[in-house]
Amino acid sequence: MTVLAVEHLAYDYPGGVAALVDLDLAVGRGRRLAVLGPNGAGKTTLLLHLNGTLRPKAGRILLDGAPVRWDRAGLGAWRRRVGLVLQDADDQLFAPSVAEDVSFGPLNLGLPEAEVRTRIAESLAALDVADLADRPTHHLSFGQKKRVAIAGALAMRPEVLLLDEPTAGLDSRSARRLLAILDALAATGTTVVFTTHDARLAQAHADDAALFRDGRVIAAGPASVLLCDAATMDRAGLDPADAV
Repeated sequence: MTVLAVEHLAYDYPGGVAALVDLDLAVGRGRRLAVLGPNGAGKTTLLLHLNGTLRPKAGRILLDGAPVRWDRAGLGAWRRRVGLVLQDADDQLFAPSVAEDVSFGPLNLGLPEAEVRTRIAESLAALDVADLADRPTHHLSFGQKKRVAIAGALAMRPEVLLLDEPTAGLDSRSARRLLAILDALAATGTTVVFTTHDARLAQAHADDAALFRDGRVIAAGPASVLLCDAATMDRAGLDPADAV
């Protein structure tokens, strides 16, 4: 079943440069979708549309089969269901302490204080950063910032979690740790969509894959098959997952 989809999506950068071109893509509920492509392919721009940060010049976005609403109430409901974690965690962390940062979204929902505390504790535990609750955000390591940013998104209890290059800038150990956490979230039913240019990573941690180039989806399908198709991967400007 599809939880999130775009149909004939188009978007231009300022100056008229095409970023997304007549793009169609469906995200299966409870699936892990990897969006792959070279730099500048449109991957980040897509994620910014999927939670309403950007508005397309044409096409539509569907949530559970219904077109999303762009009024304030519609955007609020949409973003509660579809969380976004940016590539640079510093773009999302702004509160003095970790717990305060993670609490921001739930507090804005007007939730009771006890519920907010519960969400903070559960989200920090899920990302293995519970011991950092009182630490100033500017004292965190790069990897810790990534996990705290994800915890902040998770505190909203989203059905879909979007992550832009989640392992970018991480050493191999930190990347493995983060990917294991994302796999665990997916195993509990959270739909996970992430961008990457690493086919091996995507094959190991995604059920489905979509290949981007020049603002278009040139292929989509099961990650285990698509990412080993040398000809199709070459069209996307990427090495296949089984390349030596």
